[in-house]
Amino acid sequence: MPLGGPDGGDGGRGGSVIVEGVANLNTLIDFRYKQHFKAKNGQHGMGRNRTGESADDLIIPVPIGTQIFMEDGETLLADITEAGQRIILAKGGDGGQGNVHFKSGANRAPRRKTPGWPGEEMWVWLRLKLLSDAGLVGLPNAGKSTFLAAVSRAKPKIADYPFTTLKPQLGVVYIDETEFVLADIPGLIEGAHEGHGLGHRFLKHVERCGVILHLVDVTLEDVVDAYKTIRTELGEYSEILAEKREILALSKCDAMDAKEITKIRKKLEKAAKKPVMLVSAATGKGVKEVLRELNIEIKKFREEEANLPE
Repeated sequence: MPLGGPDGGDGGRGGSVIVEGVANLNTLIDFRYKQHFKAKNGQHGMGRNRTGESADDLIIPVPIGTQIFMEDGETLLADITEAGQRIILAKGGDGGQGNVHFKSGANRAPRRKTPGWPGEEMWVWLRLKLLSDAGLVGLPNAGKSTFLAAVSRAKPKIADYPFTTLKPQLGVVYIDETEFVLADIPGLIEGAHEGHGLGHRFLKHVERCGVILHLVDVTLEDVVDAYKTIRTELGEYSEILAEKREILALSKCDAMDAKEITKIRKKLEKAAKKPVMLVSAATGKGVKEVLRELNIEIKKFREEEANLPE
């Protein structure tokens, strides 16, 4: 301004890119179709000492259980474990300074200004680990989806061929005036820890479960081998998985007579060195007993977690 001195205001701050955990999301599928996110620039400073408006932050909603890795795919930046949790991924830049900042007794009409400071940018990998209290594991077609459909309102795809379930399903189970979340983990096969079959895509979800319900199809020729296959895969993938609380049950017990089931049960108990429960999701036999046992183990797990040091 002629004879009026400097009056250039500061620029506004640029928006930050923030990731927020949201309870009602359970998949990262949206990021397959949109992979670039950019917060807006702050507004330029203006005359009459007017500061530019700062831009709003860009909030990206993600499911609870999302892990954020650096571009190398190995360095963990953040682990979203609860609703409302926010992580600043890329901080917005600060606005530049207008010429009013450079006014002095010697320089009454400065023409100097500074540009805004650049914001951050980065590439990240998002991976989802489902958060559930208990996870259903077993060979393909062991009756996991049928069991989940019988005990919750989840509607997994059910058919009499392997790998019907291609993504984990979550269901809320109510038993004895309490509730817990049960996840149907897609069928594992021999070599899963090396990525065979659906491999690593689903073993990671079992890590988040407090308790494992291991279903073995009673109609298989060798139930002991089926049990050991899954136990081996869990142990090879992670020591944490191998040490998790496990409830073992023979499924599809409506498909065989009681005498034969008793023989198979004793054989499996001897190999597993733990009690084996009997269940038929189709008829409801043994379902409540298994759920009650799961609930007891989940409560024990929650108590242990609550007593762990920070």
